[in-house]
Amino acid sequence: MKKFFSIVFLSVGVIIFSQQIEGFENILTDKISIRALEVDEHKVWYSGTGSKFGFVDLKNPENQKQVELDAGKLEFRTLGKDKSAFYAINIVSPARFFKIDKKDLKSQVIFTDTAKTAFYDALHFVNDKLAYAFSDADKDNVLKLAVYKNGKWGMFRSNLMLHPGEAAFAASNTNIASSGNYLWIATGGKASRILRMNLKNEKFETFTTPFIQGEPSQGMYSIDFYEDHFGVAVGGDYTRQEANINNIATTTDGGKTWQIQASGQNAGYMTCVKIRPGSKGKEMVAVGDQNISYSSDFGKTWKKISDEKGLFVCQWIDGNTVVFAGNGRIVKARLKL
Repeated sequence: MKKFFSIVFLSVGVIIFSQQIEGFENILTDKISIRALEVDEHKVWYSGTGSKFGFVDLKNPENQKQVELDAGKLEFRTLGKDKSAFYAINIVSPARFFKIDKKDLKSQVIFTDTAKTAFYDALHFVNDKLAYAFSDADKDNVLKLAVYKNGKWGMFRSNLMLHPGEAAFAASNTNIASSGNYLWIATGGKASRILRMNLKNEKFETFTTPFIQGEPSQGMYSIDFYEDHFGVAVGGDYTRQEANINNIATTTDGGKTWQIQASGQNAGYMTCVKIRPGSKGKEMVAVGDQNISYSSDFGKTWKKISDEKGLFVCQWIDGNTVVFAGNGRIVKARLKL
């Protein structure tokens, strides 16, 4: 979905924000907006505005490199990887699918979607040989997916109809998730639903949710799953970021039914949620433009652990360390949990 914003900057150094965040360390400062991260071989990799792609070494942040994927100053909000390469797709048309070699960071365009309505909100690798990228629909409102199989990109054939005004948010590259058996896609806007694909037969089911929806700015922005059954969704309304009604939900049956959690009792709009490694879904962190929040009871209750602003996406490095990125920076945070 095309509408999206960014704000604010952070001073360099380590700052104590709460008893649960020991400190923030700036590891990248640049004129860039970042909404997609991957952690690979003790480095955090990113794609963003200005056609920028690069990495920061988590063990030695002074070891970093950035390249320009295209002279046209494209904006990237997607990123994925297999064993040998990274993949990124620019928003707006024509959508170019870039492959970036991990060793020398040389890139090439290996697929292009020339549809005028092309706008890729998320890219997700199920494994090294299979990936899906979700775009806003064309005028026919048919679900639009690109699929990567055995080294090649192509368009996924679908007859699943989206509702008028149902799309997704290119907020953090996390409105797609997968497990051993399923792929889930979270939509938003006029309708906020879960689209679940059985990975064995590529058949889709659709499930309604009680999430806030109905306006172009409302709905699920991010999902994460633990195995086949437990999942969490966060989001809200980016035009009313303080609003905290029906903006967090969980499922225990693989996305068929969703239960609203902490309605009216959370910090508001969130763009990314990630389950803590090793917690089996019990613990998770979520970030939005105005806050960072944490849950230790399967998403039922939430505690705001920072008023830090301008961060859009996060990834766990290990069970106690998270990297966040957003407007102008990547930061590493040690959580005291």
